[in-house]
Amino acid sequence: MIGKLQRISLYISFLAVVCMGGMFLAKNDLWQLFMVAAACFFSVGIGAVSYLKGYQYTAWIITAVIAALCYPSNFLHWGDLDLRHPWLVLLVIQFVMFGMGVQMKLKDFSGLKTSFRGVLVGLLCQFSIMPIIGFILTRVFDFEPEIAAGVILIGACSSGLASNVMVYIARSNLVLSVTVTAVATLVAPFLTPLLMKVLAGTLVEIEFVNMMIQIIKIVLVPIGAALLYDHLKNTNHRVLKKMNVIVLICFTWLIALPLGLWKFLETHLSDEALQSAEIFGFILSAIVAGAVYYKLTGYFTGLDRFMPYVSMFGIIYFTAITTAAGRDNLLRIGPLLFLASVIHNTLGYIFGYWFSRALKLDKNSARSMAFEVGLQNGGMASGLAAVMGKLGTVGLAAAVFSPWMNISGSLLANYWKRNPVDAKKTVRKPKHKFGILKSFQK
Repeated sequence: MIGKLQRISLYISFLAVVCMGGMFLAKNDLWQLFMVAAACFFSVGIGAVSYLKGYQYTAWIITAVIAALCYPSNFLHWGDLDLRHPWLVLLVIQFVMFGMGVQMKLKDFSGLKTSFRGVLVGLLCQFSIMPIIGFILTRVFDFEPEIAAGVILIGACSSGLASNVMVYIARSNLVLSVTVTAVATLVAPFLTPLLMKVLAGTLVEIEFVNMMIQIIKIVLVPIGAALLYDHLKNTNHRVLKKMNVIVLICFTWLIALPLGLWKFLETHLSDEALQSAEIFGFILSAIVAGAVYYKLTGYFTGLDRFMPYVSMFGIIYFTAITTAAGRDNLLRIGPLLFLASVIHNTLGYIFGYWFSRALKLDKNSARSMAFEVGLQNGGMASGLAAVMGKLGTVGLAAAVFSPWMNISGSLLANYWKRNPVDAKKTVRKPKHKFGILKSFQK
């Protein structure tokens, strides 16, 4: 039934393209509507084509870009609701990161015991090659300061779960990939602001401590909540009873904040102490969120499988509002920015692979490092640009780079899948199942 609907959608998309062409030639503004409709139906229908269904998620991202370019005002405000409001942006990015985080396990860090050298190589490559390449590209293409800062920002971000998905498809060293992603996520609050301060400090104002706090909020807090959930799944009843008491205390503190506690803290604490209190509040909210999600999974057993789609929706949301906010800039320098994304991404694969080989990693591990280096966390870059209040400029690179990274990553992963290092050898896999990560291909 689903396959039939997808095929019908594919045919409708072709019809919409014909209508779009007719309206465009007739100079009727309805061509934009038909263009958006064609993109939407194609994104649904592409699932009916076996060799293209892996790009369905990328197709929806491109659809979001098209819709936002055609109707920008609809993606900036809904009535009185500002879709770029800092708290709304923070909430969405935390959902994105939490949705990705529930695919991570505490066991992922156990890979440090057996892959310590590989992890060091991965971190070195990831936080040196990409930000430096980004910096060089901003000089070559002479982008405006804030747009240039966005290119450097996405290079300075850690890798995301997309790299794990590609490594899984390519049948490379998944244990190493997952461990590098996990560790890179933990060190990003320090290394990303540092790299931005050094490489982009003359382009935009970078407040090291403030950016570090923002990364803790948008990355470590939701990831921490997800890891707490993983811990609760595998603990005993006595620990769960103690956890209920802790959650009650945390919830009481959080409820007290809007009822007057925060105003009390503002009048009695210094600015530095107030920042610490803010982070403390977010940590408590992570504890509550992780425990509540654990309870919800007891009632809704398929919730874990649903969360990757929440992350996908969040990234599509960011892509749409970023494109709408930076529409004029995108129409003016979009082709150059896309070319920069292709160069940036391709060099990441090349240097990631060969630098790893030069440091004596085996071929399968080097393939994993190519993905870890070449694929950045676009959601993190968009979130940081949003909290900086520069979504339409600093966030523009993430909106352009992310779709291309999905396309190139899928192409390279499937190529390596067809050309294994040694067909007789099995790939090292983590102890828990990662088949759920296939959701991020779609």
